[in-house]
Amino acid sequence: MKYDVVVVGTRVAGAAIALLLARQGVRVLAVDRAHQGSDTLSTHQIQLPGGARLKQWGLLDRVVATGCPPASSVRFDSGFGVLSGDYPSHGGVGAVYSPRRTLLDVVLQEAAAEAGADVRDGFVVDGLRTGRDGRVTGIRGSSRGSSRGAASRGSSSRGAVGGSSGGGASVGVTEEIEADLVIGADGKHSTVAQAVGAATYLDRGATAAACYTYFAGLPVSGGEVYLRPDRMVGLWPTNDGLTIVFLSVPAARFAAMRSDLDAAYRHLVGEVADLGPRLAAATQAERLRATPDLPNRFRQPYGPGWALVGDAGVVMDPCTGLGIGHALHDAELFGDAVLSGDFAQAHRVRDAYRKPVFDMTTQLAAYRPDRTGAVVFPALAEDPRLVTEFLGVLTGITPPDRFFRPGRLRRIVGWRGLGRLALARHAAPTRA
Repeated sequence: MKYDVVVVGTRVAGAAIALLLARQGVRVLAVDRAHQGSDTLSTHQIQLPGGARLKQWGLLDRVVATGCPPASSVRFDSGFGVLSGDYPSHGGVGAVYSPRRTLLDVVLQEAAAEAGADVRDGFVVDGLRTGRDGRVTGIRGSSRGSSRGAASRGSSSRGAVGGSSGGGASVGVTEEIEADLVIGADGKHSTVAQAVGAATYLDRGATAAACYTYFAGLPVSGGEVYLRPDRMVGLWPTNDGLTIVFLSVPAARFAAMRSDLDAAYRHLVGEVADLGPRLAAATQAERLRATPDLPNRFRQPYGPGWALVGDAGVVMDPCTGLGIGHALHDAELFGDAVLSGDFAQAHRVRDAYRKPVFDMTTQLAAYRPDRTGAVVFPALAEDPRLVTEFLGVLTGITPPDRFFRPGRLRRIVGWRGLGRLALARHAAPTRA
């Protein structure tokens, strides 16, 4: 059977682009190696632009219906000052949501299937079909059975990407599936990207590692972010009355933590502000999840018969929590490109939007000495309007370079503050 588009990977980027294309009458097949409801490493956060897209697509109410609470405010403690305030409204959404990926991905997969996409889980892609001219013409793979069985909804089996397919697995007969376009939405180690040799043209490596788990009895009224020279800690409400507690540290420090990761995690989080007593009074609900595999790179996102979306195209450290929103943006951007045929324009828009955030994220994840915050954050804290605008930067509404453009920065910190910034940058020019 031939499809207009085959999407490899059905988490956020893959399920979303399958949904949008199916709604436009495109014949779509979306496949994934894992089964419905599987978990994946994630910062969980749907920042305001992502929430606005879900609202526009009629899906935000479904996310809320999972029991995920909104975080309409945040406390951002930079170590030099505390910025507290409500998020600005964007596209009718004024809160950050942090749903479990076992729920969010299923919402998107089910919506894609309802729109008419064929969604198959437990399908392992072994390679791509190509024509004599080198153009990608489809995929090659096989269904993977499991002793648990694949979940069935409607006319096909649907599920999530990432993770394993479970115990008792067996591989079925290899299938050749033809398509006019193959979209890789299969993550930072994309099989599609590797198969087509997608060029990496900006790579800053992995400089940090991340750990997180969930706590019961750890109330938060909104989000909390603590930035320190050698770590970042984030607390966000999620499903089932739990709070996710996220820790980012330099990669070198993570290597030293591995002998007793749980104890090191609790120690490093507990040293920040009042988090030690709060963690002690709460109950850890699940095991600690951790990874040092946090690359930062841009890949060429399209070629003859193929395209890349989500982490397959651009991946960055999760410390800024923007990955889900970027995946939804890619789905919309490259979904339009499928219909118009203008992938070059989608590429330009993606990079123009993503590069300033990439710079900010990689600078934060580098954990190099920086005293500029001692000038900037106290000045921001004095003006509630600036706090709200800065929260717009954190959630992806306002590009960092626009907020901190030279003329604007002078108005924030004053002439004397600019002099202090110059001295701080001279002492540690790596981060502004």
